[in-house]
Amino acid sequence: MTVRVWAPNGEAVEVELEAGREPLTRSADGWWDLGRELEAGTDYAFVVDGNGPFPDPRSPWQPHGVHGPSRTFDSAAHRWQDSAWAGRDARGALLYELHVGTFTTEGTFDAAMERLAYLRDLGVQMIQLMPVAAFPGQHGWGYDGVALFAVHDAYGGPAALQRFVDAAHRHQIAVSLDVVYNHLGPSGNYLGVYGPYFTDTHSTPWGDAVNLDGPGSGQVRQFIIDNAVRWLRDFHLDALRLDAVHALIDASPRHVLAELADAVAHLAEEVGRPLSLIAESDLNDVRMVTATAAGGLGMTAQWADDVHHAIHAYVTGERHGYYVDFGSPGALVKALERVFVHDGGYSTFRGQDWGAPVPQDADGHRFVVFTSNHDQVGNRGRGDRPAATLSDAKVASAAALLLTGPGTPMLFMGEEWAASTPWFYFTDHAEPELAEAIRTGRAREFAEHGWEAIYGAGVEAPDPQDPGTVAASILRWDEREHGRHRALGDFYRELMRLRREVPDLSSGDRRHTRVTATPDWVRMQRGDVTVAVNVTSEPQRIPMPGANALAVLLAWEAPSERDAGGLVLPPGAAVLGQDATSAHST
Repeated sequence: MTVRVWAPNGEAVEVELEAGREPLTRSADGWWDLGRELEAGTDYAFVVDGNGPFPDPRSPWQPHGVHGPSRTFDSAAHRWQDSAWAGRDARGALLYELHVGTFTTEGTFDAAMERLAYLRDLGVQMIQLMPVAAFPGQHGWGYDGVALFAVHDAYGGPAALQRFVDAAHRHQIAVSLDVVYNHLGPSGNYLGVYGPYFTDTHSTPWGDAVNLDGPGSGQVRQFIIDNAVRWLRDFHLDALRLDAVHALIDASPRHVLAELADAVAHLAEEVGRPLSLIAESDLNDVRMVTATAAGGLGMTAQWADDVHHAIHAYVTGERHGYYVDFGSPGALVKALERVFVHDGGYSTFRGQDWGAPVPQDADGHRFVVFTSNHDQVGNRGRGDRPAATLSDAKVASAAALLLTGPGTPMLFMGEEWAASTPWFYFTDHAEPELAEAIRTGRAREFAEHGWEAIYGAGVEAPDPQDPGTVAASILRWDEREHGRHRALGDFYRELMRLRREVPDLSSGDRRHTRVTATPDWVRMQRGDVTVAVNVTSEPQRIPMPGANALAVLLAWEAPSERDAGGLVLPPGAAVLGQDATSAHST
């Protein structure tokens, strides 16, 4: 591995090795070079103007933790077995978000590999890994990563990630990785030692912004692009999910996201398979997924939180916090048909007009939709999943709206069997003052978000630093085959099968999606397929033009009566087709 580091303000840079220190030679643009390569598996660190040693900003491996020396890694040593893998575009794929540390009891890539056959048989087409860049301690969500080129050692390190992706491809499953470029965690962040990676010209919720448009920003932008290209090239990943891109503040003539999109498009041509960029953005701006040639930012797809909020608030009745403008039948119709509920009108939660309309001909597959994800579960006061309080029929109803709509659907691990385990926010910081600040901050957020209205007075958020908090979040795989978990699992599996096999359901053409909703029921027309949902506890008559011609493809509980006036649907959901040759229900 070539040893070089960007330290434009340094007067002298050395590399510390087991045998001692060696000086680096300054080259162009503030880069320093050792002039020779180090063997794979060599520990090293940098000393800048006598200070340090510090980890390499581009460290591929941090086996001694984020404060220790870096270790070289030969990414070309793995013998890939996925030559037959043609790749998969994220648009329209069925995504499955998982956190490596709590997906299995072992919390490693190798243990997660043992579940790949299950995910394949379930119908998962792309795994969405939560961040794996090295972060402090053993346990965490990964959004406080500080060594962005390294793979968290507790998960198995970089070689284990390569094994996981290789195995996933052999199961015909693509892999996307969550990457965080908008900030770094507070513990182990040594980038400022080396150069102007951050700027106080802009601010973010996490402090000074990443320097994308100030002096020295050219190398910072390249740092981000090189990081993305490395994941996709050296680890054979199929997509990257970019965290909170609205916090990438960039006043440059060309936004860093557009530059990144073009670099990834070039790499896709080079490797001969599709590579996707999925943005998390709260801007509600279709420019995010507009091609760079048309003046857009070039993302393949973006998360659509409004769809989550609309479905969640409709089936749960929750109206606190950012759900204040959601929950009505009208908001649900707008989200399912037009993606953004806030598309230029007033957002009560934000206190201002927000967003812009999505053109009707925009591909629905450009928008990743969900009824659960790490944020929407983990940032709840008690980390409770919707299934913890909803009836099975309502869980089935939400699943039907999600999995039969025109968006690109994503499940959060365990959602498909109504996992009984909560999913909490957890950290593992060694610094007492930082640990206490996180505890205090989570308690304050608990109060500010009005969770007492949901959980009752006197309920406190769990301690993120308590080992029991992460232990409680680990999936219990043995419950899948019992009771409600098995019944809901079968329903999800059949929904996913129908979505793959029925063209009207797999289509992202939003022009053929028509939704009618009341406080009691929803009817969504997807071409020749109708999805009917009853969210009450009593049977509801749902007007259904041509009901006598409809055959039940799937139902939580089959309609008890069908006639020219519609169908009487018990609590739950049904998918009905015009030309079905067989009918069955679950």
